[in-house]
Amino acid sequence: MTLYEPAVFGALQLSNRVVMAPLTRTRADDDGVPTATMQDYYRQRAGQGLIISEGTWPAAEGKSYPGQPGIVTSAQIEAWKPITAAVHDAGGTIVMQLMHGGRVGHPAISGEARVVAPSALAAPGQTRTPEGKADLPVAHALTLDEIPEVVEQFAQAARNAIAAGFDGVEVHGANGYLVHEFLSPVSNIREDSYGGSPENRARFAIEVSAAVSAAIGADRTGIRLSPQHNIQGVLEEDDADVRATYTAVAEGLAPLGLAFIDVLNADPAGELVQHIRRTAGAPLIVNTGFALDTTKQDAESLVADGWADAVAAGRPVIANPDLVERWMQGAELNDPRPELFYGRTAEGYSDYPSLESVRAGV
Repeated sequence: MTLYEPAVFGALQLSNRVVMAPLTRTRADDDGVPTATMQDYYRQRAGQGLIISEGTWPAAEGKSYPGQPGIVTSAQIEAWKPITAAVHDAGGTIVMQLMHGGRVGHPAISGEARVVAPSALAAPGQTRTPEGKADLPVAHALTLDEIPEVVEQFAQAARNAIAAGFDGVEVHGANGYLVHEFLSPVSNIREDSYGGSPENRARFAIEVSAAVSAAIGADRTGIRLSPQHNIQGVLEEDDADVRATYTAVAEGLAPLGLAFIDVLNADPAGELVQHIRRTAGAPLIVNTGFALDTTKQDAESLVADGWADAVAAGRPVIANPDLVERWMQGAELNDPRPELFYGRTAEGYSDYPSLESVRAGV
């Protein structure tokens, strides 16, 4: 098996095994409606075997950042349609990442009265609101009556994503946002059926995945996990607890028959990631995280050596919309411009040159 071979993940047809990782870029308008600039950006990157969209909020309370898109209103659904159509016209496959930010957010960003989480704790640090920097607020701890409502928000958002033309969805269960907050004994100090034991802390992730699978089909559903990423105050520092927690997650996911699991971890060939893979029984996308760019050699080796079914890349895809073509030809890569990763314009977003234009001197 090579990185450049096609793959089938459930109902998803991949032309190769390079995946565009979900990447927050903040180019939607103030109401979370996608823009024409976003259409150009995603179309340019359709040569990756699978595009996973930026984290998109399934409920207003889940909006974490100004400029982050949603998939709740009719205006948002309609604005995503030309984006997915453009990707499909270019031969690509695209799934939407459903991201509920949980306690990583602010009323000044979402327009809602509160942020929510498993427990009444604030994430560490500050966030940037339209009015300036502010401390992240203490979250409202979701009640047992409210949790099913949030689960249904994910399910309805998944239906909306399919209506907008997406081929499937990825549940964001990583990087310190709501689903991940339930998994950690540091961010989840509940004493009911959603807290305490690893099995209880895994419950919410499993219920969300099951609800999304029931809404759109498990063969169009994936989940992203980031065990021991230790980010945004969601700490997982006890190795035994981590293994028990993610074993419970994987065992709960296994009967669903998901299209894929997407694991962000610095050691994708390590025992923890491979144990999750074996237990969940779904195709594995790996991503080494934020510390290092994914290289051509590493991506090719991970697939060739059987450690992954596909490899997700972030910054290389930001800077190289035709990354697969460049890797296959051994061509030089564009350098990313981190100072423009977040913004509201096309600069540093959809203006990176393609290999074809570079060679033509355009």
